[in-house]
Amino acid sequence: MMPVTPTPDKDDAFHDECGLFGIYDHVDASAHTVLGLHALQHRGQEAAGIVSFDGEQFHTHRALGLVGDHFSSQEIISQLPGQCAIGHVRYSTSGETLLRNVQPLFAEFKFGGLSIAHNGNLTNAHALRRQLVDRGCIFQSTSDTETIIHLIATSEYGKVVDRLTDALQQVVGAYSLVAMTRQKLIGVRDPHGVRPLVLGRVGSSWILTSETCALDIIGAEYVRDIDPGEIVIIDEKGVRSIKPFQKQPDRFCIFEYIYFARPDSRINERSVYNVRKKIGAVLAQESSVPADLIVPVPDSGVPSAIGYAQESGIDFDLGIIRNHYVGRTFIEPTDQIRHLGVRLKHNANAALVKGKRVILVDDSIVRGTTSVKIVEMMRSAGAAEVHMRIASPPTTNSCFYGIDTPEESQLMANNYTVEEMAKHMGVDSLAFISVDGMYRAVGVEQGRQGDDRKFCDACFTGEYSIPLTDHESGNPTQLSLLVEQD
Repeated sequence: MMPVTPTPDKDDAFHDECGLFGIYDHVDASAHTVLGLHALQHRGQEAAGIVSFDGEQFHTHRALGLVGDHFSSQEIISQLPGQCAIGHVRYSTSGETLLRNVQPLFAEFKFGGLSIAHNGNLTNAHALRRQLVDRGCIFQSTSDTETIIHLIATSEYGKVVDRLTDALQQVVGAYSLVAMTRQKLIGVRDPHGVRPLVLGRVGSSWILTSETCALDIIGAEYVRDIDPGEIVIIDEKGVRSIKPFQKQPDRFCIFEYIYFARPDSRINERSVYNVRKKIGAVLAQESSVPADLIVPVPDSGVPSAIGYAQESGIDFDLGIIRNHYVGRTFIEPTDQIRHLGVRLKHNANAALVKGKRVILVDDSIVRGTTSVKIVEMMRSAGAAEVHMRIASPPTTNSCFYGIDTPEESQLMANNYTVEEMAKHMGVDSLAFISVDGMYRAVGVEQGRQGDDRKFCDACFTGEYSIPLTDHESGNPTQLSLLVEQD
């Protein structure tokens, strides 16, 4: 057993890499893109960008920080004219967030301008980048998205869709893309469909975005999910679809249902909220324990806690209150203040939990540092017993497909047994939903069955469906210095 060494300045949670939004032929394209990015803010809080096209030229505004901090004024919207636009919210995976890495990226090609935004990670980006640099390509960012731009530039095909297809035939990894040219809005999902992308419509205008919640905010209707391996081309002729890639097994990221997607979104015809409630119900079936109160760890643990309470018949209540006005940049100058940091976001509802046997329900355990502090907080508030139930299996492996995860040495479940984790956190009992239980909760009644499982669950099982080219060759798949994920 290896000891977990907490890193105080690291957030004890997983982070998705970005959210995408694109709209074609709308008089308020940029304003709608801003609203869409607001709805997708949970997918990335460190930077945002929009590129628009007015029929003559492209316009760009990119900034570090939240969408509302930089895109809410009419002055900014007026600088992004046109009836087509794409936008991006980003969470960086390592090191400093730099303006040159903020997407969408834009480049002028022989065929004209193209802007592109990317969600995911290319697992052979390091190798491709080396080859492109050897050929004379000059990179302006540390983003693996720029690798795609150079592959498009060096393609020998003529038409932009053919060039993009040629470029994507050379990459390995998980990605959803939204791209915009002078005439077209283009959306792509990788052949395994790891990251989400949906098609929507408002009036006669078409939309591509990461989640349906971004359609709801502008009153758009959901049309369908983009299929794995599908390229959707939207232009003045309408919407057409091609599937130029070799068919691969579906491997949608199951953690989108557990944590990343907004609960009011629908993905692959499933309500994220209902899936999370079902996960809680299955968790209660698998690991019931006598208790007086079900308490969610806000906010991500709430739907599963409701499902657990309904299945178990135990009362649900808010035993932890979250402060929604805490920024991510709070300075923690001393060990004493750092130790109290969790109380900035969460505080025990002592009048409710005192003397009670409490079951805490959370979505996952990463490093475990936050869980330890929350358990201590509940003990201090007078809870008679503290049990913890987790709405995902133990996270034992890193993600290389576009989710910011710690190295495996930093993952608590990679270093401790469940019993050792319980002792370390100071809980009376600890249980995770089983892998099969998780599958049943998302509607696969027979549980996980080999290649029929239809989801990527590598962070729980260590079974990576997409080759880790850079990682296996000794190069950094997370690309912490050379290339960042997006």
